[in-house]
Amino acid sequence: MIDAKTKFAVVGLGVLGGSYIQALSKQGYSIIGIDTDEETLAYAKENGWITEGSTNPSTVKDADLVICCLYPHVFVEWVKENGKYLKPGCLLSDVTGVKQKIIGEINALLPEGVEFIACHPMAGRELRGIHYADSSRFENANFIIVPCENNSQDAIDTAHQLAEILGFRKISQLSGQEHDQMIGFLSQLTHVIAVSLMNASDNTHLKEYTGDSFRDLTRIAKINEDMWPELFILNKENLIHEIRVFTDEMNAFAKLIEEEDVDTMKQKMIISTQRRKQFDPKGE
Repeated sequence: MIDAKTKFAVVGLGVLGGSYIQALSKQGYSIIGIDTDEETLAYAKENGWITEGSTNPSTVKDADLVICCLYPHVFVEWVKENGKYLKPGCLLSDVTGVKQKIIGEINALLPEGVEFIACHPMAGRELRGIHYADSSRFENANFIIVPCENNSQDAIDTAHQLAEILGFRKISQLSGQEHDQMIGFLSQLTHVIAVSLMNASDNTHLKEYTGDSFRDLTRIAKINEDMWPELFILNKENLIHEIRVFTDEMNAFAKLIEEEDVDTMKQKMIISTQRRKQFDPKGE
């Protein structure tokens, strides 16, 4: 479990890693920041978000809890090359958006005495870099713990405690399969829809006329083109299924419009309104 003496190491100080160190530093924890960019480390140090900063991965040797905020393939490569520096008894965690394939690969690479507990903070942004770090986003966000059968209860409890320290509103627990099915619909499909909408035609000439509906629907079309294709491929079975179900629904709706079936359209809209309300804060 985490206590006042726990020493953290955060690997990868982008917008999410930067938000982690910002939140942890507010609670007074000792934090080692590791990144390949010296300017990023300097910025984190200037803001008082890290106790120590280094481009050298071996610096993690003193950490009790190591959190890798890296793209999935980079995370795997990092553990493959630097897992030897993780001390026995250390707990390793992550922020990756796909779990089933990552959990197996990481567990196969871990040195003796090191445990990996998979986590997914649902607090991503379309912006990149530590300058956009903002731990306040955690306050209304969800945190998912994704244990495997080999995880100890202590590791699960520590992940839960970490989420509380970071300030997450709701903390849940899912299996790797449940997580990837969920993320295929809630996150990955929605990004595909936003990207597809912006690519359906060059609609930039309409920018003077757009309203909130278009802006809300396409906000996530400002996308990290390096990360998302990797996430899509790692979860392709679930995502392709969701795309096909969505395409069938779109085609069915087009037929309702063609046939001027107002009653059925109304029923679909009533259902969509009822379902969407479940995602709103209580009372709205």
